[in-house]
Amino acid sequence: QVQLVESGGGEVQAGGPLRPSCAASGGILRIKKLVWYRQAPGKQRELFASITGGGITNYADFVKGRFTISRDNAKKTVCLQMNNLNPEDTGVYYCNANLRISNYVWRDYWGQGIQVTVSS
Repeated sequence: QVQLVESGGGEVQAGGPLRPSCAASGGILRIKKLVWYRQAPGKQRELFASITGGGITNYADFVKGRFTISRDNAKKTVCLQMNNLNPEDTGVYYCNANLRISNYVWRDYWGQGIQVTVSS
């Protein structure tokens, strides 16, 4: 079946890096646009980064200069390089992607969510 699987979360000390990723599987043809969201404890989900099928990226102000999103089309994977993490970055991180299932079928999928914990 088609899946969008996240990995690479975990716990890190303040100032350290993490590199989570979001990989599509199940015989899809390609990832079109992919968007990263996160939800901190007690707060609403917030969008913070995206990448188009052509590799154009956008970032929320609170992650600019610290986070970098990239894609590997051959591996059907999008990676998120997070540097200079602080405790305010703690939360559950989700990816959402528009996937090309067949020649004329495109559908949105959510990753399962991964925990990112930054200790002070």
